[in-house]
Amino acid sequence: MHDSSLLPLGRRRTIADRLLRGESVVANELAGEFDVSEDAIRRDLRALAQDGICKRVYGGALPLSPASTPMESRAVEDIPRKRALARAAVDLIGKGQSVFLDTGSTNLQLAGVLPTDRQLIVITNSIMIAAALANRTDISLFVIGGSVNTQVGGCVDARSIQEMRRFRIDLCFLGACAMSSAAGLAGFSMPDVDFKIALLEASTSKALMLTSAKAETTASFTIGAVTDIDHVILERDAPVPFASKLRAAGLNIIVAGAPTE
Repeated sequence: MHDSSLLPLGRRRTIADRLLRGESVVANELAGEFDVSEDAIRRDLRALAQDGICKRVYGGALPLSPASTPMESRAVEDIPRKRALARAAVDLIGKGQSVFLDTGSTNLQLAGVLPTDRQLIVITNSIMIAAALANRTDISLFVIGGSVNTQVGGCVDARSIQEMRRFRIDLCFLGACAMSSAAGLAGFSMPDVDFKIALLEASTSKALMLTSAKAETTASFTIGAVTDIDHVILERDAPVPFASKLRAAGLNIIVAGAPTE
Protein backbone atom coordinates (compact mmCIF):
# COMPACT_ATOMS: atom_id res chain seq x y z
CA MET A 1 0.00 0.00 0.00
CA HIS A 2 1.24 3.47 -0.85
CA ASP A 3 1.79 6.19 1.71
CA SER A 4 -1.60 7.84 2.29
CA SER A 5 0.17 11.19 2.41
CA LEU A 6 1.09 10.92 -1.27
CA LEU A 7 -0.03 14.13 -2.93
CA PRO A 8 -2.87 13.91 -5.48
CA LEU A 9 -0.54 14.97 -8.31
CA GLY A 10 1.93 12.24 -7.45
CA ARG A 11 -0.82 9.64 -7.21
CA ARG A 12 -2.31 10.87 -10.47
CA ARG A 13 1.10 10.62 -12.18
CA THR A 14 1.46 7.00 -11.01
CA ILE A 15 -1.99 6.13 -12.39
CA ALA A 16 -1.21 7.94 -15.65
CA ASP A 17 2.01 5.94 -16.07
CA ARG A 18 0.02 2.70 -15.88
CA LEU A 19 -2.54 3.90 -18.40
CA LEU A 20 0.20 5.01 -20.79
CA ARG A 21 1.67 1.49 -20.55
CA GLY A 22 -1.69 0.21 -21.79
CA GLU A 23 -3.04 -1.03 -18.45
CA SER A 24 -6.68 -0.59 -17.44
CA VAL A 25 -7.38 0.57 -13.88
CA VAL A 26 -10.18 -0.16 -11.40
CA ALA A 27 -11.27 2.60 -9.02
CA ASN A 28 -11.89 0.52 -5.88
CA GLU A 29 -8.57 -1.30 -6.28
CA LEU A 30 -6.72 2.00 -6.62
CA ALA A 31 -8.53 3.38 -3.58
CA GLY A 32 -7.30 0.46 -1.50
CA GLU A 33 -3.79 0.65 -2.89
CA PHE A 34 -3.40 4.37 -2.20
CA ASP A 35 -5.49 4.33 1.01
CA VAL A 36 -7.82 7.07 -0.22
CA SER A 37 -11.55 7.26 -0.97
CA GLU A 38 -13.03 6.11 -4.27
CA ASP A 39 -14.23 9.69 -4.75
CA ALA A 40 -10.59 10.85 -4.74
CA ILE A 41 -9.71 8.22 -7.35
CA ARG A 42 -12.70 9.19 -9.49
CA ARG A 43 -11.48 12.80 -9.41
CA ASP A 44 -8.06 11.59 -10.56
CA LEU A 45 -9.59 9.61 -13.42
CA ARG A 46 -11.77 12.53 -14.51
CA ALA A 47 -8.70 14.75 -14.65
CA LEU A 48 -6.73 12.16 -16.63
CA ALA A 49 -9.64 11.73 -19.05
CA GLN A 50 -9.72 15.50 -19.60
CA ASP A 51 -5.99 15.31 -20.38
CA GLY A 52 -6.70 12.69 -23.06
CA ILE A 53 -4.86 9.88 -21.28
CA CYS A 54 -7.84 7.59 -20.71
CA LYS A 55 -11.57 7.16 -21.06
CA ARG A 56 -13.78 6.67 -18.03
CA VAL A 57 -15.72 3.41 -17.91
CA TYR A 58 -17.92 1.99 -15.19
CA GLY A 59 -15.73 1.27 -12.17
CA GLY A 60 -12.49 2.64 -13.57
CA ALA A 61 -10.77 3.72 -16.80
CA LEU A 62 -9.29 2.30 -19.99
CA PRO A 63 -6.22 3.61 -21.84
CA LEU A 64 -6.88 5.30 -25.16
CA SER A 65 -5.87 3.39 -28.28
CA PRO A 66 -2.68 4.54 -30.08
CA ALA A 67 -4.61 4.48 -33.38
CA SER A 68 -5.53 8.16 -33.42
CA THR A 69 -2.90 9.27 -35.95
CA PRO A 70 -3.71 9.80 -39.67
CA MET A 71 -3.85 6.78 -41.98
CA GLU A 72 -0.82 8.04 -43.92
CA SER A 73 1.30 7.70 -40.77
CA ARG A 74 -0.15 4.37 -39.62
CA ALA A 75 0.38 2.77 -43.04
CA VAL A 76 4.16 2.67 -42.53
CA GLU A 77 4.15 1.60 -38.85
CA ASP A 78 4.62 -1.99 -37.59
CA ILE A 79 4.33 -3.45 -41.09
CA PRO A 80 5.74 -6.93 -40.19
CA ARG A 81 3.21 -7.29 -37.34
CA LYS A 82 0.30 -6.23 -39.53
CA ARG A 83 1.42 -8.47 -42.39
CA ALA A 84 1.53 -11.46 -40.01
CA LEU A 85 -2.06 -10.74 -39.02
CA ALA A 86 -3.05 -10.45 -42.67
CA ARG A 87 -1.51 -13.81 -43.58
CA ALA A 88 -3.43 -15.46 -40.75
CA ALA A 89 -6.69 -13.85 -41.91
CA VAL A 90 -6.52 -15.15 -45.48
CA ASP A 91 -7.92 -18.57 -44.51
CA LEU A 92 -11.23 -16.93 -43.59
CA ILE A 93 -11.79 -15.90 -47.22
CA GLY A 94 -13.72 -18.38 -49.36
CA LYS A 95 -13.80 -18.78 -53.14
CA GLY A 96 -16.14 -16.40 -54.93
CA GLN A 97 -16.94 -14.35 -51.84
CA SER A 98 -17.69 -10.65 -51.72
CA VAL A 99 -15.23 -9.18 -49.23
CA PHE A 100 -15.30 -5.66 -47.83
CA LEU A 101 -11.98 -4.15 -46.73
CA ASP A 102 -12.63 -1.21 -44.43
CA THR A 103 -10.14 1.64 -44.07
CA GLY A 104 -7.15 0.71 -41.91
CA SER A 105 -3.44 0.05 -42.12
CA THR A 106 -3.76 -3.66 -41.25
CA ASN A 107 -6.44 -4.12 -43.92
CA LEU A 108 -3.99 -2.49 -46.35
CA GLN A 109 -1.59 -5.34 -45.60
CA LEU A 110 -4.39 -7.86 -46.20
CA ALA A 111 -4.95 -6.34 -49.63
CA GLY A 112 -1.33 -7.16 -50.44
CA VAL A 113 -1.68 -10.87 -49.62
CA LEU A 114 -5.12 -11.66 -51.06
CA PRO A 115 -4.93 -14.99 -52.93
CA THR A 116 -5.10 -14.98 -56.72
CA ASP A 117 -7.21 -18.13 -57.18
CA ARG A 118 -10.50 -17.29 -55.46
CA GLN A 119 -12.42 -15.08 -57.93
CA LEU A 120 -13.12 -12.53 -55.25
CA ILE A 121 -15.33 -9.48 -55.33
CA VAL A 122 -13.57 -6.86 -53.20
CA ILE A 123 -15.31 -3.69 -52.06
CA THR A 124 -13.48 -0.95 -50.21
CA ASN A 125 -13.88 2.64 -49.05
CA SER A 126 -10.11 3.03 -48.62
CA ILE A 127 -8.12 5.08 -51.13
CA MET A 128 -4.86 3.25 -50.38
CA ILE A 129 -6.45 -0.22 -50.55
CA ALA A 130 -8.13 0.64 -53.85
CA ALA A 131 -4.77 1.78 -55.26
CA ALA A 132 -3.07 -1.42 -54.04
CA LEU A 133 -5.65 -3.59 -55.82
CA ALA A 134 -6.20 -1.48 -58.96
CA ASN A 135 -4.05 -3.71 -61.20
CA ARG A 136 -5.35 -7.07 -59.93
CA THR A 137 -7.12 -8.65 -62.91
CA ASP A 138 -8.15 -11.70 -60.83
CA ILE A 139 -10.32 -9.52 -58.54
CA SER A 140 -13.55 -7.64 -59.26
CA LEU A 141 -12.85 -4.37 -57.46
CA PHE A 142 -15.50 -1.87 -56.38
CA VAL A 143 -14.65 1.43 -54.67
CA ILE A 144 -17.18 3.17 -52.41
CA GLY A 145 -17.43 6.87 -53.21
CA GLY A 146 -18.12 9.97 -51.18
CA SER A 147 -16.10 12.66 -49.47
CA VAL A 148 -12.57 11.50 -48.54
CA ASN A 149 -11.77 11.76 -44.82
CA THR A 150 -7.98 12.17 -44.73
CA GLN A 151 -7.78 11.15 -41.06
CA VAL A 152 -9.21 7.69 -41.74
CA GLY A 153 -7.95 7.44 -45.32
CA GLY A 154 -11.23 6.84 -47.08
CA CYS A 155 -14.87 7.67 -47.67
CA VAL A 156 -17.16 7.45 -44.65
CA ASP A 157 -19.91 10.03 -45.20
CA ALA A 158 -23.66 9.48 -45.72
CA ARG A 159 -23.19 8.83 -49.44
CA SER A 160 -20.55 6.21 -48.66
CA ILE A 161 -22.94 4.39 -46.34
CA GLN A 162 -25.68 4.48 -48.98
CA GLU A 163 -23.37 3.03 -51.65
CA MET A 164 -22.02 0.36 -49.32
CA ARG A 165 -25.54 -0.89 -48.55
CA ARG A 166 -26.08 -1.73 -52.24
CA PHE A 167 -23.68 -4.68 -51.93
CA ARG A 168 -24.27 -8.16 -50.55
CA ILE A 169 -21.21 -8.56 -48.31
CA ASP A 170 -20.23 -12.11 -47.34
CA LEU A 171 -17.31 -11.08 -45.15
CA CYS A 172 -16.10 -7.71 -43.93
CA PHE A 173 -12.79 -6.87 -42.32
CA LEU A 174 -13.51 -4.03 -39.94
CA GLY A 175 -10.84 -1.43 -39.27
CA ALA A 176 -11.42 -0.73 -35.57
CA CYS A 177 -9.27 1.70 -33.61
CA ALA A 178 -9.72 0.04 -30.23
CA MET A 179 -11.19 -3.06 -28.59
CA SER A 180 -11.96 -3.81 -24.97
CA SER A 181 -13.35 -7.13 -23.77
CA ALA A 182 -15.78 -5.21 -21.53
CA ALA A 183 -16.41 -1.92 -23.36
CA GLY A 184 -16.36 -3.32 -26.92
CA LEU A 185 -15.24 -1.69 -30.17
CA ALA A 186 -14.55 2.03 -30.48
CA GLY A 187 -13.22 4.68 -32.88
CA PHE A 188 -11.98 8.28 -32.81
CA SER A 189 -14.00 9.76 -35.70
CA MET A 190 -17.80 9.91 -35.49
CA PRO A 191 -18.39 9.70 -39.29
CA ASP A 192 -16.01 6.71 -39.43
CA VAL A 193 -17.81 5.05 -36.52
CA ASP A 194 -21.19 5.62 -38.22
CA PHE A 195 -19.83 3.94 -41.35
CA LYS A 196 -18.47 0.97 -39.38
CA ILE A 197 -21.78 0.45 -37.58
CA ALA A 198 -23.59 0.36 -40.94
CA LEU A 199 -20.93 -1.99 -42.36
CA LEU A 200 -21.41 -4.48 -39.52
CA GLU A 201 -25.16 -4.42 -40.09
CA ALA A 202 -24.72 -5.06 -43.83
CA SER A 203 -22.22 -7.95 -43.55
CA THR A 204 -23.02 -11.64 -43.10
CA SER A 205 -19.72 -12.41 -41.38
CA LYS A 206 -17.44 -9.94 -39.57
CA ALA A 207 -13.71 -10.16 -38.90
CA LEU A 208 -11.16 -7.93 -37.20
CA MET A 209 -7.37 -8.03 -37.22
CA LEU A 210 -6.11 -6.48 -33.99
CA THR A 211 -2.57 -5.45 -33.11
CA SER A 212 -1.69 -6.02 -29.47
CA ALA A 213 -1.31 -2.28 -28.86
CA LYS A 214 -5.08 -1.87 -29.43
CA ALA A 215 -6.11 -4.71 -27.08
CA GLU A 216 -7.99 -3.58 -23.96
CA THR A 217 -8.03 0.05 -25.10
CA THR A 218 -10.85 2.38 -25.99
CA ALA A 219 -11.58 5.50 -28.06
CA SER A 220 -14.05 8.36 -28.11
CA PHE A 221 -17.06 6.77 -29.85
CA THR A 222 -18.66 3.34 -29.50
CA ILE A 223 -18.92 1.07 -32.55
CA GLY A 224 -20.45 -1.96 -30.86
CA ALA A 225 -19.99 -4.92 -28.53
CA VAL A 226 -17.30 -7.56 -29.02
CA THR A 227 -20.10 -9.98 -29.94
CA ASP A 228 -20.78 -7.91 -33.08
CA ILE A 229 -17.60 -9.55 -34.46
CA ASP A 230 -17.35 -13.23 -35.45
CA HIS A 231 -13.60 -13.65 -35.97
CA VAL A 232 -10.69 -11.86 -34.30
CA ILE A 233 -7.12 -12.34 -35.50
CA LEU A 234 -4.63 -11.57 -32.73
CA GLU A 235 -0.86 -11.28 -32.56
CA ARG A 236 1.18 -13.95 -30.80
CA ASP A 237 1.89 -11.57 -27.91
CA ALA A 238 -1.73 -10.53 -27.36
CA PRO A 239 -2.69 -10.47 -23.66
CA VAL A 240 -3.82 -13.97 -22.66
CA PRO A 241 -6.70 -12.77 -20.42
CA PHE A 242 -7.99 -10.63 -23.29
CA ALA A 243 -8.02 -13.56 -25.73
CA SER A 244 -9.67 -15.81 -23.10
CA LYS A 245 -12.48 -13.31 -22.52
CA LEU A 246 -13.14 -13.04 -26.27
CA ARG A 247 -13.28 -16.84 -26.58
CA ALA A 248 -15.67 -17.00 -23.62
CA ALA A 249 -17.90 -14.50 -25.45
CA GLY A 250 -18.13 -16.94 -28.37
CA LEU A 251 -15.70 -15.33 -30.83
CA ASN A 252 -13.48 -17.38 -33.10
CA ILE A 253 -9.90 -16.47 -32.17
CA ILE A 254 -7.08 -16.92 -34.67
CA VAL A 255 -3.51 -16.35 -33.53
CA ALA A 256 -1.08 -15.04 -36.15
CA GLY A 257 2.39 -16.40 -36.73
CA ALA A 258 5.59 -14.59 -35.87
CA PRO A 259 6.26 -11.36 -37.79
CA THR A 260 8.86 -11.56 -40.53
CA GLU A 261 10.63 -8.73 -42.32
